[in-house]
This record gives sequence, C-alpha cells and structure tokens, in this order.
Amino acid sequence: MADNQLGCYTIKSHGTKLARLHKYDWIILLLLALIDGLLNLIEPFHRFVGRDMMTDLRYPMKGNTVPFWAVPLIGIVLPAAIFGGIYFKQKNFYDLHHGILGILYSVLITAVITDAIKDGVGRPRPDFFWRCFPDGNDVYDNITTGVICHGEKSVIKEGHKSFPSGHTSWSFAGLGFLAWYLAGKITAFDRKGHVAKLCIVFLPLLTAALVAVSRVDDYWHHWQDVFTGAIIGLQLLRFVICNFSHILMMPDAFWPHAYTFQLAEERSSSKCKPIQCETN
Repeated sequence: MADNQLGCYTIKSHGTKLARLHKYDWIILLLLALIDGLLNLIEPFHRFVGRDMMTDLRYPMKGNTVPFWAVPLIGIVLPAAIFGGIYFKQKNFYDLHHGILGILYSVLITAVITDAIKDGVGRPRPDFFWRCFPDGNDVYDNITTGVICHGEKSVIKEGHKSFPSGHTSWSFAGLGFLAWYLAGKITAFDRKGHVAKLCIVFLPLLTAALVAVSRVDDYWHHWQDVFTGAIIGLQLLRFVICNFSHILMMPDAFWPHAYTFQLAEERSSSKCKPIQCETN
C-alpha cells in the first residue's frame, strides 16, 4: 500500500531534508542525554535509615538478572533494528527517522525524570543493610539510631536510588513505543476481529513487565518502585506519541504520523513524481 501511494523516501533522497527540519530536535535530544549523565554523577539524597528500619532492608545482595547495559539494548537498539528492517523493505525514511527520534525522546525524557526523582527521594534499596554493612557488623548512632555505614562509597550511593525503578521506566518507555509502532504497522485496531494481532502488540509490553519483575526478584527494588517506574514510562510514552501519531482507532492512523504526513504531501502536489528506489 505504501509503495503504491508514496513512492520511495530514502536516506539519499530525503535524509538532508529531514536533518534540517529536525535539527533542533536532535540538539535537544543530546542535551537530555547530557542532563541524564549529570544526574547519575551527583550524590543522591541520603534518607535517614534507623535501626528499626533495617528489618525490611536486609534482603541479600544479588546480581542483576537484566544487567544495566542490557536495558538500552532492549529498550532502544532492538526497536531501532526493527525500524531499520522495515525501512530496508519499504524505503520509507520518514518512518525510520520518526521511529528512531520518537523512541529516543520517549526513553531519554523518561530517564531524566526517573533519575531526578531517584536523586531527590533517596529511598534505600531492599538490600541496603548489606550495602551499608558488608561484613554484617551493623553500627548505629547512639542518639539518633541512624546507620553509620562502613561499606564501599559507590555501593552505598547506589543503595539510595531505589525509587523509582530505572530499568522498569526505560523498558516500558522503549518497548511501549515499539508496541504502539507495531500496532500501527499491522493495523491492530482496524475493528475486523483479528484479535491474534494483539499478541504481537503485547509481546514488547510483556518483555517490559518481565524486566520489571526481575528488579523485585533481585531485591534491587521494592514493588512500589517498579509500579511507579512503569507508570512513568507509559505516561511519558503517551506524551511523545501525541507528536508522532493520531489516535490509533482513526482510519488514517494505522501508520505513524510520518506516513500520514507523506500522504498529505503527495496529495497536495500534483507535480510530485515517485522516486525510483535503489536496488543496491
């Protein structure tokens, strides 16, 4: 359908045009990445932790079922690879550009908000006891009963970043965007009764949910951290989608906004001729 109506919109034919049109979007995107990097460098608020509070913070320290480096792969690289595969099939650079730009904004805005809240709240992780007292010898202030940690400084710093879950918010922001994107590609909401399409849409969301569950299983987060992280990721995703798509239930909204933009561009110019796709 797209090939017949749109011709070809390749990187070679439309890359420069889109780069100029969205240059400020990419500049702001780099600024968001810088801000998030700074938020990870600063010291979070060290919330008071007393002797009586340690009962709920003595879970064992475990490794990450889903490592930190795997989250960008799952939430950004994997969806971007799917966008790229669709581009090589359809030669639709509008779709590729808007897909990558949209998912990066979804994840990075979510990351900045999540890390800012982490630093401001400073909630201790469920395994905080062993971060604070790695040898098991707990020491407390005689007056306030507050902890006097003697563990590794970087480990203690990470121990004050429980709320909300970054793994969860990143995963739901990135994979949620992928779910929306796939819903458009397969016309999941065309009201023709093909409910099996929803399995494809729900698969990215299920993956995000499993990442969230792993954070509780690894004792890196309380359930409230994970629940809030999911809400942040999905809500920020909604705001980003508003700039890239109409409501999916509308007849002309089965594809991302880039597609409907191209259709309008084609229909408004009778002199526009389809560009021949390169085979190499």
